Amino acid sequence: MTKVTMVVNGKTVSAETEGRTLLSAYLREGLGLTGTHVGCDTSQCGACVVHVDGKPVKSCSVFAQDVAGSQVRTIEGMANADGSLGVVQQAFQDHHGLQCGFCTPGMVMASVDLLRRNPTPTPDEIAEGLSGNLCRCTGYVNIIRAVQQASQVMQGDKR
Repeated sequence: MTKVTMVVNGKTVSAETEGRTLLSAYLREGLGLTGTHVGCDTSQCGACVVHVDGKPVKSCSVFAQDVAGSQVRTIEGMANADGSLGVVQQAFQDHHGLQCGFCTPGMVMASVDLLRRNPTPTPDEIAEGLSGNLCRCTGYVNIIRAVQQASQVMQGDKR
C-alpha cells in the first residue's frame, strides 16, 4: 500500500492505495467521489472523464499513483461555489441532455474541455469533440444543444 496525495476539486487529499489502483477507483472508493462513473473499464465510453492538470483523462485508464501531486477536477467540482449547477451542467438540464444520466458526468467534463479549447464550436465540432464519449440513450441531439447553450452563456449571450 502506498499513500497517494493529490489536489481534488481544490482540496488536498490522501488515501492509501495499491500501486495498481486506477484513478477512477481511487476517486470512487478511496475518496467517496462517486460522480465519476465507470462504464466499460476499457477507456471506450468516456463516463469516467475527469480533468488532470486541466486536461481530460479517462480515469479508468490511468493509475492513481501516476497522477500523485496533480490537480484533479471531478464532476463534483463543476458546481458553482454556492452549490448551484455550473454553466455546462445547467445547459444539460435545460436541454435534457441526459436520460439515464450514466454518461452525463463524462459528457459534462468533456464538454467543459471542448469549450475551453473552442469557445464557439459548431454542431459538427461539438459532435467531433465529444466523439470519445458514448451515450446509449439520447441520440446526442440534446447534448449538442446543451453545449451550444453553454457556449452562448459563456460568451455572454443569455438567449
